Amino acid sequence: MITTLHIKNIGIIEDLTIDFNKGFNVLTGDTGSGKTLIIKSIDMLSGGRFSKDMIKKGMEYSSVEACIYLKDGEKRYSSNYIIVSRQVFSNGKNLCKIDGNLVSVLELKNFMKNMIDIHGQYDNQELMDIKSHINFLDRFCKENIRTELKEYKEMYIKYKKIEEELNKNYGDDIERQRKLDLLNYQLNEIVDANLKVDEEVELENKKQIMKNYEKINDALNVSTFKLENNILVELENIIRPLEKIENVDINYSSKITEIKNIYYVLQDYLNDFNSYKDNLSFDEEDFKYTQDRLDLIFNLKRKYGNSISAILDYKEDLEKQINEIENLEEHNNNLKIKQAKLREDMLVLTRKIDVIRRKYAIILQDSINSELKDLEMQNASFRVNVIYKEDLSFNENGLNKVEFEISTNIGEDFKPLIKIASGGEISRIMLAIKSVLSDVDTIPTIIFDEIDTGISGSAVKAVAKKIKRISKSHQILAITHQALLSASADYNYKVEKSVKDEKTVTSIKLLDEDQTVEEIAKISTGQITDTALKHAFELRKVSMAS
Repeated sequence: MITTLHIKNIGIIEDLTIDFNKGFNVLTGDTGSGKTLIIKSIDMLSGGRFSKDMIKKGMEYSSVEACIYLKDGEKRYSSNYIIVSRQVFSNGKNLCKIDGNLVSVLELKNFMKNMIDIHGQYDNQELMDIKSHINFLDRFCKENIRTELKEYKEMYIKYKKIEEELNKNYGDDIERQRKLDLLNYQLNEIVDANLKVDEEVELENKKQIMKNYEKINDALNVSTFKLENNILVELENIIRPLEKIENVDINYSSKITEIKNIYYVLQDYLNDFNSYKDNLSFDEEDFKYTQDRLDLIFNLKRKYGNSISAILDYKEDLEKQINEIENLEEHNNNLKIKQAKLREDMLVLTRKIDVIRRKYAIILQDSINSELKDLEMQNASFRVNVIYKEDLSFNENGLNKVEFEISTNIGEDFKPLIKIASGGEISRIMLAIKSVLSDVDTIPTIIFDEIDTGISGSAVKAVAKKIKRISKSHQILAITHQALLSASADYNYKVEKSVKDEKTVTSIKLLDEDQTVEEIAKISTGQITDTALKHAFELRKVSMAS
């Protein structure tokens, strides 16, 4: 659930911090005070679209940050509390973080869809999207369908991969031959080069030696001459007189040995230098071959990989592709056999899934119809229509199509929800579904944005009662203009706007019990009178007791 929400630079909100509580939280306030901006801020934090026009005038960015508490069963991080934030800059750049780690907007959206569920009178996209109805039903089925769906989806992924490979199929015969010609050309080019993994380093070294032949030769001539005619001769002149006292003083014996070792080492160096010098040569054709070889390797790297190892890996891939094309018919037949087996197994699972969905569809629709009667829609009849597609057009959910339908009056035909005109009816249907699913829904926070608009009287009382029940297992944030909903809340917040330094800004405060009664009175009659206060007190007393 959301414990703390911090909003900065959104519309008339300059810098606002709200501490929410578990249970039923209600936000009230005059039109234009900033209530809707708070919901828009939460939607922005949930990965929703956010127009840069919403950024407060004169500011470079808008930001929303929330501290979210996860119960032990929901815990996925080092702590039960995580910080989620999103900044949107005037240049369109987004900066999103989860628990201090940078994430994309999509990653933020995927995370937050399991944390927050936002519903408004005209913002019931999930309910009005037919594709989502099957997800509502599967959530209601809970673990009774989970194993079959998991197994099916694993098969479906394999099935789609095979289908994509068969569809690719390297085109028609002409296109396939063109592809084969190109692959063979590339393969022959690499094979003809006869590359060896370490040869580039060796060739570069050889090239540098040949380029610097004269410099190396001159250095070796000077060094060998000085070693042979100066240094080694002088060392001999030093060693001879010292040898005469070698047996006289043992302290000198070890030093003479060390000097002799230096002489032998230098003698070895001289032999190595002479041998290197004797083998040193410069051949114009050899130099050209080395340079051409390096140019060939460079061109192959530019085409097929950034190293000889990568080129040789590419060569193996070419051989594999050529083999597949040359043996395409056999390859495709093997794929079709695998696909047919998968189709048979998927078909068995989809029939099992269909039985489960039909069973729970009846339970779900009966439960929702019961809720609708409680919500003053006695003449409405809700139906969960489950269809099994015999055309075997598999999708990620199997072979079922699920659509919610309703007849709002006795004698009327069932119609898709999307064709319902009344916003108040849509809100109550959505609330009925949420009420039924609240026991199985794992989303901790549900937000209702003025879903009570368009209803009145006993219907409002029923809506308040349903939301109150859902708040027992979920954190509820609700914006309302209805006194009955405000009276039922565990916590009431007043959103106000004022002028500060010639700027309109939004503020919010958590009301105490007396202030809550005053706010209910104001909502009921538009002004605070003794009669309104008495009525508000009684309304509050009855609502909290129910």
